[in-house]
This record gives sequence, C-alpha cells and structure tokens, in this order.
Amino acid sequence: MAEAGCLLSLGPVNEELRRRTARIAARVLRGEPAGTIPMERADRFETVVNLRTAQTMGLQLPPTLLARADEVIE
Repeated sequence: MAEAGCLLSLGPVNEELRRRTARIAARVLRGEPAGTIPMERADRFETVVNLRTAQTMGLQLPPTLLARADEVIE
C-alpha cells in the first residue's frame, strides 16, 4: 500500500504466505483431507514507510520509526 502512495503499510510478508499456501495445496493434492490440515496465521510482518507522502502531508517522521521500517520509500 505504501508503494501506491499510503503513508505507512504494515502487513504479512507475502512471499511467506505464498509458500505456506503452496505447501497446503500440495498436501490436499496428495490426498490429505483439508479438514485435517491445521490453520496457520502469519508470524512475520513488514513495515513500509513512504517519505514522499509524509513530505507532501508536511509530516516529519521520527528517526526511530524510519530505522525500524523494513523498507523506506524516498
């Protein structure tokens, strides 16, 4: 979302979710009943900050936020 112009984005790491989905699909295709496969939730998240949007809004973001972000769009 931050790449599309939002100020901040926090969400699961999509690559990890795709891998998990592929593993579950493979188990189902091998014949394992879907009802026996435990549900999973994301355990890794990433934060993206859009500095261009912050500047447009007249905001100055704290350096600690920028240091902790996984990606900063300038």
